[in-house]
Amino acid sequence: MDNRNYNVFFHLHTVSGIVISVLVYVIFFAGSFSFFRDDIVNWERNESPNTSDAIHTDYDLALRRLDSAHALYGREVEIRRFFAEENLGVSLEPSKDTVANPKGKAGAFFYYHSKTGKTQTYEDSYTLGEFLYRLHFFAQVPTGYYLSGFTALFLLFALLTGILIHWKKIISNFFVFRPKEKLKTLWTDAHTALGVIGLPFQLVYAITGAFFMIKALLIAPNLVAFFDNDQKKFYETLGYGHASVPFAGEKLAKWPSFGPLAASVEQRWKGFQITELHIVNFGDRSMQVTFEGSIPKTEKFVGRGAVTFDANGRELRVENPYRGVSYVETVKDVLYRLHYGDYAGYGLRLVSFLMGLSGCVVVLSGVMIWLTARNKKKLPEAKRRFNERVARVYLAICLPMLPVTALAFVIVKLFPMRGAAFLYTFYFLTWLAAAIFFIWKADNRFTNRASLVVTTVLGAVIPLIDGLTTGNWLWTSVATGHVQSFVVDLLWWVLAVVAGYGVWRSGKKVGSGQ
Repeated sequence: MDNRNYNVFFHLHTVSGIVISVLVYVIFFAGSFSFFRDDIVNWERNESPNTSDAIHTDYDLALRRLDSAHALYGREVEIRRFFAEENLGVSLEPSKDTVANPKGKAGAFFYYHSKTGKTQTYEDSYTLGEFLYRLHFFAQVPTGYYLSGFTALFLLFALLTGILIHWKKIISNFFVFRPKEKLKTLWTDAHTALGVIGLPFQLVYAITGAFFMIKALLIAPNLVAFFDNDQKKFYETLGYGHASVPFAGEKLAKWPSFGPLAASVEQRWKGFQITELHIVNFGDRSMQVTFEGSIPKTEKFVGRGAVTFDANGRELRVENPYRGVSYVETVKDVLYRLHYGDYAGYGLRLVSFLMGLSGCVVVLSGVMIWLTARNKKKLPEAKRRFNERVARVYLAICLPMLPVTALAFVIVKLFPMRGAAFLYTFYFLTWLAAAIFFIWKADNRFTNRASLVVTTVLGAVIPLIDGLTTGNWLWTSVATGHVQSFVVDLLWWVLAVVAGYGVWRSGKKVGSGQ
């Protein structure tokens, strides 16, 4: 590559990286904790559900309870297990019966507890795990989905330009780390080494993240051109919806028993796990019942299947997970598997967590390289001050996320299940206050050290608070079946030790100059 092209790609890499640095940091940070989303949710609720994907509940009892509360006749009913937790998502469409019970005239979405039968709205069941999961694609912000999607696209651009400018020395520089050299050299070595280690991870998440968040913009032209703007037909083709069934208007004298139907589906394929029950025209002669699920990921990476029954319990359609998976379903499921990293247990999640945090370090080191490269005496004082302010603001926004998150873990144990509004208010106001304080303090070293000190203290305290409030001590939780509690507590103790080591190292002089 000649010097001109090198300079062009170098500046494109620098500019694109600086522009999206804070957004990428938030995505990587919150996304790292999202790999343990289910563990955090169950840790907060002090529950230990079955870790398989399958629904574990009494279908007939659940539907009787739901019918009593919401008048299910004529409705489209969906019961789905989204995550490894006790709550099942319940979606109800308005009844097609023109003289329906008033309870059945409005649609609804809520959670049904698979063991207790208790129902909660989405807002009331909101947890810290859900908050961090949704924060990693900015769901709390208007147009946040698109913002995170285009950030992923810019990240992909920054990764590709980074590969081009480092290509010739990418292997040799990977083995170079000079902590005793000047700060720019230290940051450059860390940026290059961690960037190469995390490159496959970052490429996968940039591509899949962009697909998930901005696919609506990509499919809009196809919706108009090939489906005459019929959204329902379009989503049915992509496998996101279910076929419409004409409503007969003839109420069944007795529903079929759903439990035996579910058992027959589970026995059809070895290890098959039902993750969704979908009922069209509930309680009507035209009713169709579909059990959807998949075989274990250890058996087949993509293996979704379904069986549909009529109102009399006769089979109508069978989708074999071993040979009936369409191309669209395969692509969609592969992208989901790669993005969520849910196909190889805790080992893969831990590696993904570490790769996500290393991405945060790559972002911060990139900002510090940018700052130290421009902190030169030959530059006008005004430009130097501006550069310092930009870096100070970036660090003041990014670094407090770790101690603020640790504090949030403490708060949700002391004040459990306060809902979405409480979490939003606490987390964002605390984060804002910390950022403003560090900007006012105007000392990057202090920002870094204070964030690590607070994380060290709170990270060590979190497992103790869990033990005091629930009795799930780190050394007894596995024996009592609370594996998720053990994972979260251990994770924070490890983070506390690492942060403590960072505090100790930050007290030493690193680098001989700038």
